[in-house]
Amino acid sequence: MSVVKITEDRYRESMRLSEYAFQYKILKEDIEKRLENMKNHQIFGVYEEDQLVAKLNLLSLHINIGERILKMGGIAGVATYPEFRRRGYVKEMLTDVLMKMRANGQTVSMLHPFSVSFYRKYGWELFSNRLKTSMKKADLVMHAAAPGTIKRYTENTPVQEVARVYEQYVRGFSGMLVRTEDWWENVIDDLNCAIYFDCDNSLKGYMLYSIKDSKMEVEEFIAVSSEARSGLWNFICQHDSMIDDLEIITYEKEPLLFSLENQKIKRELTPYFMVRIVDVEEFLKQYQFYNQARIVLEVTDPHAPWNEKSFSINDNEVTIVDSGDYPKVKLSINALSTILFGYKRPLELFQIGMITGDEEEIRKLENFIPQHNAYFYDFF
Repeated sequence: MSVVKITEDRYRESMRLSEYAFQYKILKEDIEKRLENMKNHQIFGVYEEDQLVAKLNLLSLHINIGERILKMGGIAGVATYPEFRRRGYVKEMLTDVLMKMRANGQTVSMLHPFSVSFYRKYGWELFSNRLKTSMKKADLVMHAAAPGTIKRYTENTPVQEVARVYEQYVRGFSGMLVRTEDWWENVIDDLNCAIYFDCDNSLKGYMLYSIKDSKMEVEEFIAVSSEARSGLWNFICQHDSMIDDLEIITYEKEPLLFSLENQKIKRELTPYFMVRIVDVEEFLKQYQFYNQARIVLEVTDPHAPWNEKSFSINDNEVTIVDSGDYPKVKLSINALSTILFGYKRPLELFQIGMITGDEEEIRKLENFIPQHNAYFYDFF
């Protein structure tokens, strides 16, 4: 068995496999557009007797970790025909694509799992939740009036201006996608956009939303000031004569939610995206640690053996050391990934046995890691 890159002349086979595995049908008028979009991906697969039986897509993307931008390999469309399952094809594809991502300089990879436990076996770990908050008309109680103005767009949204606010917002997070112009077009698509401008006419926030059958669905709520947050919320409340229900998708610690008058609103929090460090040495060199004291991390990663080493971090200098008899923190690639993206803290994982070592060293690691907010708004 070997993993091969699927060529353009065989994209339709990949499309048919996706349709079968994910139980949807592409409309005839959309097929050519879908085939054209597939050219933006690298698609790898396994063949048996010249039949495509398993495949996955690899996307070349970038993410933010605070102020830094890293190359990221996005995994999507992983599928196998049922009669060819449990033969190790997905394992082989994931192992193969890890090597390809490393060669491409993609130090980190992300995916949306059909099963968290399945991808955990291969080193991916949870790093982002998704909060869906549901409210009724009675919950739409306005804040004090904000001094700025709202501009509403149903078409011709000023994407470049909105993108600048998004770029400012994501600096407070780890894992948020760096969106290209094409990506923005897909994000906005047929959604309405409301933009908040302060008294100096500076854009300080926006929301993307739709209204249908007396229900408003807010797909993105982005505010970089408290004023913008209140202004956008008041704009939502002004729809109380039009809607009976409100649904907001947002970061689980979005400050707006704490400011609402009714705190007993429905909140549905679900695990969303997973992350995996592909190349530990290069990732650590790009990461900004807080502390200057020395710490040694001994990493286990059976599916990417180049990561199975001991890494010394001292004043943000990263070196590989032998596994001698000195204080160190032992952890899997899963634990390292979720810690460095800020989804879980070292002491949390120490308490459940996911990392081991002297408690003093664990506390040292705790002080090493910035308090990043882990979140991912997009989907692929």
